[in-house]
Amino acid sequence: MEKLLVTTEELAQHLDDPAWVVFDTRHELTDPEAGPRAYAEGHIPGAYFLHTDRDLSGPKTGTNGRHPLPDAAAFAARINRCGVGPGTQVVAYDAQGGSFAVRLWWMLRWLGHGKVALLDGGWPLWVREKRPVAREVPPDRPGTFVPKPRLGATVDAPFVDRMREDAGAKLVDARAAARYAGAQETIDPVAGHIPGAVNRFWQSNLEADGRFKEAAKLRDEWRAILEGTPPERSVHMCGSGVTACHNLFALELAGLGEARLYPGSWSEWCADRSRAVATGPDPR
Repeated sequence: MEKLLVTTEELAQHLDDPAWVVFDTRHELTDPEAGPRAYAEGHIPGAYFLHTDRDLSGPKTGTNGRHPLPDAAAFAARINRCGVGPGTQVVAYDAQGGSFAVRLWWMLRWLGHGKVALLDGGWPLWVREKRPVAREVPPDRPGTFVPKPRLGATVDAPFVDRMREDAGAKLVDARAAARYAGAQETIDPVAGHIPGAVNRFWQSNLEADGRFKEAAKLRDEWRAILEGTPPERSVHMCGSGVTACHNLFALELAGLGEARLYPGSWSEWCADRSRAVATGPDPR
């Protein structure tokens, strides 16, 4: 079974291991250059930087959301400059509880690379423990990653529109409660959520110290959210298809299996003003 989480201690022991590749995915939605600045100021030795907007997303059209999925071949070309191959253990980290690193985790899994894990506790824990920090950018390394997109891993807006009326399915929105309810919206032009979607804020998957909750605790919490719906009959969204991956990760960490992602999420949904919108703390 592939590991989902790597501890800081375990990663520290593999910093010089050519079979491990580390990616720094630090990002700020309101300041796209914050991640590159932070990386330049210091990162885990040997880590490559991937930008959420430029490396982990594709071109925006105005109607396909704020972080549409990139072209698989273009993403593979980027990853292949960092030495990723079939047997490579990839480790991703950020400074916000894995909320951006999960995008890389999900994308690699979606494209057929199973050996990818998150650094539990991320950059904040690494720094707190006074582990080594570097400023040097690692040189390019040839990789052999070949993308093989997994069919059925994603759904589109028309699918979601049909699914929200299906009593045997579950839509889950990973945004903060205020954004879900439409009480606060600072990013997208319309406030609210897709009617029928329940709210599970991605930070609820973490303990207060920024590490993931134990599998048993996550399992109990997610079973209560799904209310008997099989995980594979659930679709996960957020503002733009990034933090939704945190809930997908938590489901797998809980041992409940895989679910599907709506990559366009709320930012794509609300770009079409004819689509239904709900506000308030309840699904409908």
